[in-house]
Amino acid sequence: MKHGARVTVVVASKDRLRSLTRTLPLHPRPVILVDNGSTDGTVTFVRRHFPDVHVVEVGRNLGAPARNIGVQMAETAYVAFADDDSWWAPGALERAADVLDAHPRLAVVGARVLVGPEERLDTVSEQMRDSPLGVEPDLPGPSVLGFLACGVVVRKEAFLDAGGFDDVIFFFGEEERLAVDLAAKGWGLAYVDDVVAHHHPSPARDPRGRQVLAARNAVLTAVLRRPWRVVARRTFQALRGGSAGREGLRTAMRRLPRALAERRELPTSVERARRTLERADD
Repeated sequence: MKHGARVTVVVASKDRLRSLTRTLPLHPRPVILVDNGSTDGTVTFVRRHFPDVHVVEVGRNLGAPARNIGVQMAETAYVAFADDDSWWAPGALERAADVLDAHPRLAVVGARVLVGPEERLDTVSEQMRDSPLGVEPDLPGPSVLGFLACGVVVRKEAFLDAGGFDDVIFFFGEEERLAVDLAAKGWGLAYVDDVVAHHHPSPARDPRGRQVLAARNAVLTAVLRRPWRVVARRTFQALRGGSAGREGLRTAMRRLPRALAERRELPTSVERARRTLERADD
C-alpha cells in the first residue's frame, strides 16, 4: 500500500481493457482491480504494464458485488469506487478523506461527476446537489439516499456493515438498496460538491439492455426494502415501459424468491425520506 494513503481506489471490470489503459494511470494509488472473468487479456496486460495495481481474478462475472471483494481487501479506512471509464480529479480523494475524518457518522461522500469531454454535470449529481432532504448538522452537505457508484467514496466500516452490493440486483441501479440500508443503520450520506470525478462512458453500450436492467432492478429493489404499494407501482411502471419494461419484469420474476427471502422494510424515517425524494423527482 502507498505509504500514508487514506483512500483505496477499487475498480470492477470485465472485458474493458481499452478503457482501463486510459484510466488506470489516472488513479492515485493504491488501486485494486477486481476482474469479473475478462477474456480480452485484461489480467495479463494490467499485471505486465501496471505492476503497482493489485489485480484480483474472480474467474466469473460477479456484477457489482465484485466491488465488495476490493473493499474487504483494502487496507485503508476509506474506499473510492471507479468504473473502467471513470477517474478521480486531482486532489479529490484527499478532500474526501478530510471530509470523512471530520464527520464520523458520514458513510458516503457523493461526488460531483462530470460527464464526457464537455464536463456536463451528471443528472444524478445534480439531483443530489438539489436534494430536498436538507443538510443535517453533523454532515458536510445535502443528505442523499442514492449515489453514482463511479463517483462515491465510502467508509469501509460502514459499507461492510450494510452488506455492500448484493447479487439479487447484480448490476445497474445497485446503489439504491445499499444507500437505504446505510441510512437504516444510522449512517449519513451526503453530497460534497468539491469532490470531483470524471466519467467518459463508452457510446457502444446497449441502451435497450440497460432499460431491461433498470426495470428489473427497480422492481427487485422495491421488493427487497419498500412497502408493497411501491412494489405495485414499480411493477405497473415496468408493464407500461414497452417491451424492455416487460422483459425486465419477466427477468425480475426469476430473482423474486431470493428477493423475498431477503425482504426487510425500512425504518419509517428512511421510508419517509425516500418518498420525499421520489416526489421531488416527479
